Amino acid sequence: MSSSSSASAVPPEDDVCSVCHDRFRIPCQANCSHWFCGECIIRVWHHGPAVQACKCPICRRLINLLVPAPLSDQEDHPQVSRILGEIQHYNCIFGGAPRSLTQRLQDLPFFIRRLFRELLDPQRTLPLVFRARMMMMVALSAIYVLSPIDILPESMLGLFGFVDDLLILLIVFLHLAAVYRSLLLYRHGGQ
Repeated sequence: MSSSSSASAVPPEDDVCSVCHDRFRIPCQANCSHWFCGECIIRVWHHGPAVQACKCPICRRLINLLVPAPLSDQEDHPQVSRILGEIQHYNCIFGGAPRSLTQRLQDLPFFIRRLFRELLDPQRTLPLVFRARMMMMVALSAIYVLSPIDILPESMLGLFGFVDDLLILLIVFLHLAAVYRSLLLYRHGGQ
C-alpha cells in the first residue's frame, strides 16, 4: 500500500487491496490511513474474535473506524448494501470505544488530513455548527499563540517559552480530530 493513499478520499488507481491483492471493491479506509476492500477487512475482523476490533494487516494498529469511499453507482446493489451495513455495524461496536492518548496521537494525522480535505472540497459540506466550532477554536488558539500574554513567556524563557503555545495547538488539533471523528462515526456508524 502506498503512503500517498492517505491523502485522498479514494484509493490511488494503481494500488490494490493488501488482503486480496486485487483492485479495490467497495474501498474502505481505516483510521491508520490504509485502504482495503470493505469485504476483505470485514473478513479479517470475522477471522478473529468478533468482540474485539481487528488489527490492520499492514501496520498492526487497532482499527476502530472504517470510512468507506464515496460510491455513486453501486449503492443499490444488495452485496454493496450488505458490506456497507457490516462496516456500519463494525463502527457502531468499536467506534465509540475509549482510546488511549497514544492511539489519539497516532490517529491525529489521519483525521486532520481528512478534515482539511473535506473543508477544501466544494462538494462535501460540514455541518454549520461544526464549522463554527472549528473556526472559533482556531481563532482563539491563534489569538493565544500570537498574543504577548503567555503562561510561559517567550521573552523570559526563550525557546522553552514556546512549550505552552505548542501544547495549546496540540490540544486544539486533538479536539478537532475528536469532533471530526464523532462526525465520521455519525455518518458511517449510524449513531
